[in-house]
Amino acid sequence: MELAFIPSPSRGVLYLGPVPLRGYAFCIIIGVFVAVWLGNRRWIARGGRAGTVADIAVWAVPFGLIGGRLYHVITDYELYFSEGRDWVDAFKIWEGGLGIWGAIALGALGAWIGCRRRGIPLPAYADAVAPGIAFAQAIGRWGNWFNQELYGKPTDLPWALEITSSSDGRVPGTYHPTFLYESLWCVGVALLVIWADRRFRLGHGRAFALYVAAYCSGRAWIEYMRVDDAHHVLGLRLNVWTAMFVFLLAVAYFVVSAKKRPGREDVVEPGATAPADQADGATAAGEEKTEAADEADEPAGKAADGSAGGTGQEETRDEAKDEAGSGKKT
Repeated sequence: MELAFIPSPSRGVLYLGPVPLRGYAFCIIIGVFVAVWLGNRRWIARGGRAGTVADIAVWAVPFGLIGGRLYHVITDYELYFSEGRDWVDAFKIWEGGLGIWGAIALGALGAWIGCRRRGIPLPAYADAVAPGIAFAQAIGRWGNWFNQELYGKPTDLPWALEITSSSDGRVPGTYHPTFLYESLWCVGVALLVIWADRRFRLGHGRAFALYVAAYCSGRAWIEYMRVDDAHHVLGLRLNVWTAMFVFLLAVAYFVVSAKKRPGREDVVEPGATAPADQADGATAAGEEKTEAADEADEPAGKAADGSAGGTGQEETRDEAKDEAGSGKKT
């Protein structure tokens, strides 16, 4: 007997008059806003200007959406180009279907264009936005809940996901909520990157590499649990192989970068103000110089006072002599 489970929404879209409000799209939009907000805070803390992250996101986000959709359509082409399918559905991104691998790859290209236009190093920008991307993924995965898709194997665990839809080959029942597993994993990845970046002052793209490696390590086992149709290579789902390959690339980059370019960038955006910690140091140094100058001025002031005092005494003596002379004449 099922005592508890995670219910699926009765529908993933609401209508505001003729306008459809889709849960999947809302999750993506909210995730983008969170990523830009957090990335902006981290960019300013690294010495960049406010608003730069959003300006570059204007390039990165559209490229990422296109890349994510392309990866999904290419790897699941039979859903759109096989017999009985309508190829126009390949453009219906609001119905779900974004591959994170394509989104990151093409999104990085868009970010590179935006960074190049502003003279900003892409690795520094990537480090700033890395935790925000992980949080965006965590939020975006709830779009799969609205669409009742990408769940795992059947289970009767208390946190099982109830699937009620029977369209597109779904079988109603309770399954592992792999969307929830990945969402929680992404939150953990974001917190890990934030902690490691503060603790070790990661720079030159290493915070982003840590995010990629940590995400891939979780995506591999979560992907293995899923039961939706997918291409298999040597008995493993294609995305499992992709996760392992990208994980190795991220680790290799992290190691090589740490040896060749240790530390963090001193300047991330030309003409921007110094980071908060450097600014505080400069302020403290300025205060010390001011105090030293004040102390140096004190002896001079005293000397000036002494000279003024001496002049006053001489005037007093001259007046006394004049009075004495006047008395003698009388």
